Amino acid sequence: MPLEGLAWLPKPEILTFEEIIRFVRIMMGLGVKTIRLTGGEPTVRESVEELVAGLAQLSPGLDLSMTTNGFLLPKKAAALARAGLKRINISLDTLRPDRFKQIVRVKGIEVGHVLDGMAAAEAAGLHPIKVNMVVMRGQNDDEVVEMAALGREKGYQVRYIEFMPLDGERGWSRMMVFPAREILDRINRVFPLLSANGRDHEPATRYRFADGRGEVGVIASVTEPFCGSCNRIRLTADGQIRTCLFSLKEHSLKQFLRSGASDEEIACFVREAVWQKEPGHRINEADFVQPARTMAAIGG
Repeated sequence: MPLEGLAWLPKPEILTFEEIIRFVRIMMGLGVKTIRLTGGEPTVRESVEELVAGLAQLSPGLDLSMTTNGFLLPKKAAALARAGLKRINISLDTLRPDRFKQIVRVKGIEVGHVLDGMAAAEAAGLHPIKVNMVVMRGQNDDEVVEMAALGREKGYQVRYIEFMPLDGERGWSRMMVFPAREILDRINRVFPLLSANGRDHEPATRYRFADGRGEVGVIASVTEPFCGSCNRIRLTADGQIRTCLFSLKEHSLKQFLRSGASDEEIACFVREAVWQKEPGHRINEADFVQPARTMAAIGG
């Protein structure tokens, strides 16, 4: 999160639930089967349960999930599950209260609140619960095994994510990247691991614990890019299509949604945007340029 926080968008600039649901319905007609609600933080959107319900009603087979900081889940998890949310990812980069404050930079949110949110999600029947940990050398890499132990104890699936240049302070450096190989080596020394899958279109490469007590995954976006198999696009809260986290160009869907365009015209617009999807994020190239939007404004 940027030190100064993020500027709030005027409400008319944000897509309505009806616009989001219409877009998803059109995308399902193009073969999309998985929808993830992210942020910023999706649970702060007023009546987000209504959006979940509207999306769930499109098809009982829709794979509908959410990525959240978990803070509001004690209040919202049961309602989200009733509305049709199937599974959830919860972002948690550290289990230590002092570090948590330094990383999150949101007053009033403590690590205990996030752990309570995980328990609430479990009680609500959201499954699997995945924990997203961005690993940064010298900041939280000494907690890699500790997080694996939490996953084993609670039955959560921990996803370790290499630190990417999308931070609000633009202070990213390659020295801060803790590679997936080192993450796996550390875990394997304490909890032996076995390969669980090839990557396919998933961003995470999965490994199961040799004793059968669950699994972990690593997302090696920096050291082992998987751009060639990526099949994801993002729709931002203000109606822009991003074909890559690191896109320097956005495609304004909102103007089509609000100008009377037909479903077919919108579908054609999206097809054209996807055909322009970047071949790779270029993090490892000398001419790499960090996009203007930070991760806090794009969503996981």
